[in-house]
Amino acid sequence: MIGNMTLSLLAQELGGELLGEDVIFSNVSTDTRSLKHGDLYLALVGENFDGNNFIKEAERAGAGSAVISRQVVSQVPSLKVTDTHAALAKIANMNRQRSAAKIIAVTGSQGKTTVKEMLGSILNNSADCLATEANLNNTIGVPLTLLNLELQHEYAVIEMGANGADEIAFSVAATEPDIALITNASPAHIEGFGSLQGIVTAKGEIIDGLKSDGVMVLNADDTYVDDWSARAEGKRTVRFGYEKAAGDAQYFASRVVVENDGTSNFNLHSPQGEQELNIRFLGKHNVLNAVAASAVAMEAGASLTDVKEGLAKLNPLSGRLSRLSGVNGCHLIDDSYNASPGSFFAAIDVLSRLSGQKILVMGDMKELGIDTDSAHSSIGKYAANANLDALWAIGEKSKLAIDAYTGKGRHFENKEKLIVGLLDITNSDLTVLIKGSRGAKMNEVVTALKIDGETQC
Repeated sequence: MIGNMTLSLLAQELGGELLGEDVIFSNVSTDTRSLKHGDLYLALVGENFDGNNFIKEAERAGAGSAVISRQVVSQVPSLKVTDTHAALAKIANMNRQRSAAKIIAVTGSQGKTTVKEMLGSILNNSADCLATEANLNNTIGVPLTLLNLELQHEYAVIEMGANGADEIAFSVAATEPDIALITNASPAHIEGFGSLQGIVTAKGEIIDGLKSDGVMVLNADDTYVDDWSARAEGKRTVRFGYEKAAGDAQYFASRVVVENDGTSNFNLHSPQGEQELNIRFLGKHNVLNAVAASAVAMEAGASLTDVKEGLAKLNPLSGRLSRLSGVNGCHLIDDSYNASPGSFFAAIDVLSRLSGQKILVMGDMKELGIDTDSAHSSIGKYAANANLDALWAIGEKSKLAIDAYTGKGRHFENKEKLIVGLLDITNSDLTVLIKGSRGAKMNEVVTALKIDGETQC
């Protein structure tokens, strides 16, 4: 946090009832296990938890004050409010207002975490940039990230995810970004949005929260770019695309060369000039992610040199098309972090371009609602038309992919049998790409096949 705050100041901003003396604090904690002496303890309430129940633990940990939503027995000076979640967002926004940093917000169905990491690497090349840690991109993680803003930060990159309507609106209201990006819209987590159009509308909430003099960066290749452009009428918009064919894209790639290991070289075209770039990320979609990150970074003030150096030194995130060395000399591509139809298609494209024997190992996709069956079948059909040697799968819904696959497909009853089957065929000519939603826990297959202690290569 930047500077100190007091309970009386919060009372003015939030309303509510001040219980006890006025207290100064300089840090906010929502978890008694990591709370430090003098922190403000904010008692969040969720479907399966109530932070008000832990006020005694907060007191023992040294909390100097608290924000609560119901009367509790405590000696800690407190502010009682109606909604502690809204209070967290307000405190975060107050800290954001104290910061001179240029604030960037990133959302989209796919690619937002990779783009966030690319942006952080580019901007940190010549400045001090705060970026969302791990996957703290929900309506709790976003305010907590904003509370980490300090005076030295010149930039902040805030990733925003959502499982339903109004969540992006909540996060962007706290953030008030100077620049905002929508990477794309596709049927990921569709269950919470009702339809793909519901996702498009929800992702567009970020536009409404953009500052009036801010910059909206949009994907010219996305089917719904015109919907978002119309919603952003009156605000400055910038477009990026994979190639010049994107039409009016100010940032785009040309002369894309995919190396034998799947990494890419390409030329970035921008209003500031042209620059050859090298990225260690696999797939055409990551070239587009790199163009998106370059566009946002340069609109924020980064140079072409910052872009080149920032991207060149960055490795893929664990579980997102990251390369690992496997047992018996086999090659692993770990894409087990999450899955949707669009990201599965991108992964299949990556695998199909590699040499040697290639097997796609599939786990179930989650949160697809009424599209669940058709989505899994579509993976099998897409894989059948790709240059793969086999599709292996685990999970009830993944049977539908095997049924739709016309090549050598195998479905396994459990992970143990799947792992044994893979270990039986591992060799130096084999590449295995492992993918599924987090709930499928396909990382367990990765762990079984990778060399002990192996990190991304």
